[in-house]
Amino acid sequence: MTIDYTNKGKVKIFMYEYINKLLSKLPLDMDGVARTPTVEHLFNVSYSADMFDEDKAQLFDHIVAKLLYLSLRCQQDIQKQ
Repeated sequence: MTIDYTNKGKVKIFMYEYINKLLSKLPLDMDGVARTPTVEHLFNVSYSADMFDEDKAQLFDHIVAKLLYLSLRCQQDIQKQ
């Protein structure tokens, strides 16, 4: 975590290293870009979709937990209000 006090009366908190390390752990098939964090069909369940294997499911859960930590502790602006 980097805490920047260079502007008088303001504090900026950055976690770029944390984010880069987190993103570097993603498998190539989980890489991508999205215009928005959600889509209309987000909560539709597809029972014909392939499930993650146990290792990939644990990695996905681990990454989501780290992103939640990031959104709560540093980047509160990314939380939906």
